[in-house]
Amino acid sequence: MTGAVPNAPQPRFAPGSRIRVKDDRPEHLVRIHIRTPHYVRGRSGTVQRVLGAFPNPEALAFNRPAEPRVLYHVLFDQPPVWDEGQAGDTLLIELFEHWLEPEEA
Repeated sequence: MTGAVPNAPQPRFAPGSRIRVKDDRPEHLVRIHIRTPHYVRGRSGTVQRVLGAFPNPEALAFNRPAEPRVLYHVLFDQPPVWDEGQAGDTLLIELFEHWLEPEEA
């Protein structure tokens, strides 16, 4: 895996993996910078590409040490996310691994 940081962690998910975005709201508990859009939290998608590992922007925003986190392109069907669109409409979003979990069957 090519990453932007040395000693990058190995990706947990491969292209084609079905994932679910954690339905978490840490911003309600502490002051935090979140890059994961609310509209995909709790939604299922498919990993399209591993983009590499990068310093965690949620820590960088507060000038804290930032552990490298793996970043993915994740594809979602659009109609279930926004209750509009046609079959085949999709969203492609960059998401960090700590927001992802395997989709349960």
